[in-house]
This record gives sequence, structure tokens and C-alpha cells, in this order.
Amino acid sequence: MNAYELCQRRVITARRTDELSTAVWVMRERNVGCLVVVDPAGIDGGWRPVGLLTDRDIVTNVFARDRDPYTVVVDEVMTRHPVTLISTASIEEALRRMRAADVRRLPLVDERGRLAGILALDDIFDHLAQRVPFGATPIRPDLRVDQKLRAAAAQPGSMGIDRI
Repeated sequence: MNAYELCQRRVITARRTDELSTAVWVMRERNVGCLVVVDPAGIDGGWRPVGLLTDRDIVTNVFARDRDPYTVVVDEVMTRHPVTLISTASIEEALRRMRAADVRRLPLVDERGRLAGILALDDIFDHLAQRVPFGATPIRPDLRVDQKLRAAAAQPGSMGIDRI
């Protein structure tokens, strides 16, 4: 299995010159924590990833520095030169790249460097969870485990679990 088989192919993108307020609105509306910042790839068409704009970039480069988000463009706060991965690379290679670069998302590119998708750590977790059915699941807001623990703690004679 290669990275392209697991990736999200509908990538939400931004341009360097987009106003940050517009990019933030897109992130909220599309329920994503990251936009791939792209430039045109040239005469062949398509887009070339030149940066990533994450929710962390916005917090650390705008709000933590007390900047007015309505006067900032994406190029001023994005992470430049994103770590990318060729779309035919293995999942193991994707995990190695993510670990080495300390990132959770990798834009995938084709052989010409054009954006082909984005692979997130959660995409890999989803894949692994299907292969290990006894509890390996992505980290997501999921209250089922918490609810089961609470129910067990409420049972008479329960031991080792504090009531919440």
C-alpha cells in the first residue's frame, strides 16, 4: 500500500496572497486544521505546494505576537518549504518522514512536484485501526470509552476507578 491510497485527494488550499481572515474562515467552514499553500505549477497546470498554514501557525505567529489578523496575509505566517512526499511512497516512508520532521501532515506530490493529496497521521491510524480491531483507533473526540468507564465506576462494588 502506498501513501496515495490512504491520502485525502480533495485538498483544501490557499494562496500566499490570501488574507488570513479568509483562510481562517475556510478552515472553519471545511473543518480542517491545515491548508496547503500553493503556487501554480507552470505550463503543465496543477499546483505546487509552497507552504502549510496550520491552526498552530495562526496562534503562534499572529495572536501570540498580538498582531491584527485582519491585516495579515497567509504568506506572512505560513510554514514555508513543507516536507512533502512522493505519492507512490510507502506508508512506512511516510511515517519516517513525519517523525523526522515532527509533523502530522504531509502534502503528497506527483513526479512533477504537483500537489496530489495530503496524508495525515489520522489517515494512517484509520488504516491501522481496521487491521487491529481491538482498540487501536485515531485520537478523536470520542466519549464512548469515557462513558464506559463512568458506567463501570457507578456500579456497586467497582474497584480501582474513581468516580468522576
